[in-house]
Amino acid sequence: SCSQYHKMYRTVKATTGRQIFQPLHSLRSAEKALLPGYHSFEWNPPLKNVSTSTDVGIIDGLSGLNRSVDEYPVNVISKRFRYDAALVSTLKDMEENIQEGLKSQDLDDYLTGPFTVVIKESCDGMGDVSEKHGCGPAVPEKAVRFSFTIMTISIPSSNGPIRIFEEAKPNSELCCKPLCLMLADESDHETLTAILSPIVAEREDMKTSDLLLEIGGILRNFKFVFRGTGYDEKLVREVEGLEASGSQYICTLCDSTRLEASQNLVFHSITRSHTENLQRYETWRANPYHESVEELRDRVKGVSAKPFIETLPSIDALHCDIGNAAEFYRIFQLEIGEVYKNPNATREEKKRWAVTLDKHLRKKMNLKPIMRMNGNFA
Repeated sequence: SCSQYHKMYRTVKATTGRQIFQPLHSLRSAEKALLPGYHSFEWNPPLKNVSTSTDVGIIDGLSGLNRSVDEYPVNVISKRFRYDAALVSTLKDMEENIQEGLKSQDLDDYLTGPFTVVIKESCDGMGDVSEKHGCGPAVPEKAVRFSFTIMTISIPSSNGPIRIFEEAKPNSELCCKPLCLMLADESDHETLTAILSPIVAEREDMKTSDLLLEIGGILRNFKFVFRGTGYDEKLVREVEGLEASGSQYICTLCDSTRLEASQNLVFHSITRSHTENLQRYETWRANPYHESVEELRDRVKGVSAKPFIETLPSIDALHCDIGNAAEFYRIFQLEIGEVYKNPNATREEKKRWAVTLDKHLRKKMNLKPIMRMNGNFA
């Protein structure tokens, strides 16, 4: 906190006689150049849902939300940056990387573009963020953070796009730029949609517009591609209008039910998409064929709320590892118990197989089975 920093600053200055830390006021003025709202820029064509003003810093989370009188009252503490201003700030931060990338690919320093920037979007609940010992206002214990990462920057050429920047550590917190923070529960659908809707509206506009920004003293042209891959399964279901994870529609990537998935362990393909989810929601809402609830639910494959953020269906490496580890652990257990000879084993016998496998993992492979990654870890 500021008070802790100031205390440290005074102590170090008093004991060493040297000013190793900078005073707070000088840090604050230096910080202004790093935060969104410092650099001027322009969109062509201008963004529809956003003012042309560029000097916007931290704004209220509900800024840009169109409200009607009879709407659900949103009472939430939330702060965010305007999406376009945050992207500009990040690109200005990467000015040297862009110039070095042009040099390393033997391209002219004065190329104006168009540069294609691929953005990874992420959003997740942050669990318990309650104040442990403080006297501030009573706020909800949960928070939700929406952030983005610049993954690649490329420029078109006659031989296909040339990549001038690629994020070396895309999962590092250092390149993950916060866009919006709200003190709310990620399961609170109304609050989540109210806060994230303006961000989604800004993003939709930026898809069809070009950013004009000065990099290295030259006005350059940037196009943005957004990929919503940083969502866990719970949030994908929430923002894509799917039923919660206890649903019989087990998968966020295809229409498979639990029964179908258990009978087919081989052939799967990604069939769900944001557009299709929107169409299915309309079918669910209008029920054009006058079907019963069960028939209608089967037709829309578990889409029963309006999807409002486009996510890219994917599974991250961590969940792959967790899934594979769990599956192999189960297979080894069944092999130890020779289940093919004894398919009707009791629960106690299965427990014994697990204990045997755990002992083996400890002795032979020096692994601690209790430390196995579980779903919560992700």
